[in-house]
Amino acid sequence: MGERIDIMLDEEEVNEKIKELGKKISHDYAGKEVYMVCILKGASFFACELAKRITVPVYLDFMSVSSYGNEAKSSGVVKIIKDLDAPLEGRNVIIVEDIIDTGNTLSYLVDTLRQRNPESIALCTLLDKPDRRVTDISVDYTGFQIPDEFVVGYGLDYGQKYRNLPYIGIVHID
Repeated sequence: MGERIDIMLDEEEVNEKIKELGKKISHDYAGKEVYMVCILKGASFFACELAKRITVPVYLDFMSVSSYGNEAKSSGVVKIIKDLDAPLEGRNVIIVEDIIDTGNTLSYLVDTLRQRNPESIALCTLLDKPDRRVTDISVDYTGFQIPDEFVVGYGLDYGQKYRNLPYIGIVHID
């Protein structure tokens, strides 16, 4: 049994969208610093490319989280595996994700990070699957809205493979 990957968004489309997001964030945070929180592992490719395109000062930090439960359904319990290196108090925080689907993990993270008294919190995602949303969460910066397909590339994986693809592809299991 193997996989076939069909290109959904090519490398040029992805790069152009990241440039647009960087320009918008730079405009919205003009004269301020941004504290980017990259959610590992998937968002690392996107966050690094986005940070290069933001013209205001950027502090980049990383979090790793895990949702417990079996593969069919999450229990809704989120555990922080790797926390931030610096306090958030008074900072303008942008949480950077590769993809948002149900919104459960991000809802938990926003609530958790709000308790650390940042100046502001915004959400930025490369991909958004609004059809899968079960939690009402507001996304401030969205690259692409996509249908409910299993996608890989640009940090997204299938069994830890395909993160390094420079495009977003749909996985088909043969």
